[in-house]
Amino acid sequence: MPELPEVETTRRGLLSLVGQRIAAVVIRDPRLRWPIPAALSDVLPGQHFLELSRRAKYLLARCEQGTLLLHLGMSGRLCLLPGDEAPQKHDHIDIVFANGQRIRLRDPRRFGAVLWLQGDPLRHPLLASLGPEPLEDGFDGEYLYRAIRSRSAPIKNVIMDSHLVVGVGNIYASESLFRAGISPKLPANKLSRPRCERLAQEIKATLADAIEAGGSSLRDFFGADGNPGYFQQSYFVYGRTGEACRVCGGAVKTVKQGQRSTFYCPVCQK
Repeated sequence: MPELPEVETTRRGLLSLVGQRIAAVVIRDPRLRWPIPAALSDVLPGQHFLELSRRAKYLLARCEQGTLLLHLGMSGRLCLLPGDEAPQKHDHIDIVFANGQRIRLRDPRRFGAVLWLQGDPLRHPLLASLGPEPLEDGFDGEYLYRAIRSRSAPIKNVIMDSHLVVGVGNIYASESLFRAGISPKLPANKLSRPRCERLAQEIKATLADAIEAGGSSLRDFFGADGNPGYFQQSYFVYGRTGEACRVCGGAVKTVKQGQRSTFYCPVCQK
């Protein structure tokens, strides 16, 4: 599933469309997690992309009359294409621009979303209850320390809760905890202030490094330009069960937490 770095990489790959006028919308198969509104074919043409922002794993394309909300789901990708490229089997919708380019949503598993929002998009039920962005000032060690005082669940599970902080998915939770030297099994409320500060810093650094590398290309993810990400080449623990830890040389271990695989080094992480 594309996580925050992959969504941010996609956003940056589409920024050239800001200011462009939408010429047409082609809906081939509206069957996503929520049906693509048929009215988009009438509403969007003639409007401009005024701004393209991200909230958690959602992209928000602001236009004159509303905001287009886009989500990649589990297997989706947004492709920036020339106007003459033929569609493939799982290409659900094209947004065609007057300059000849188009955005195409390709989503084999159909868990993505294309919704049209009126009013303040941040008040929409999908966005209203989300926690702070991990790369912004509102997320720091003091915030994390206060937020987890009553949380006895393992810290790995807690930092993946989007009500606490958005965008820390399975890959980046494992990697951030390794960098911070914290066991993923440690109860969240056992973390001291200094360890919370270290963890918040490493979450920021891990996500920033992943964005710089174009995200992680596992299974389906490619950027809007069709290029893969390269952050998987720098993983310390994720997907490296049984391999030598890059720091201590011990074996990387795996444990199931919340039906997900967690990767960690029992020597480096306490």
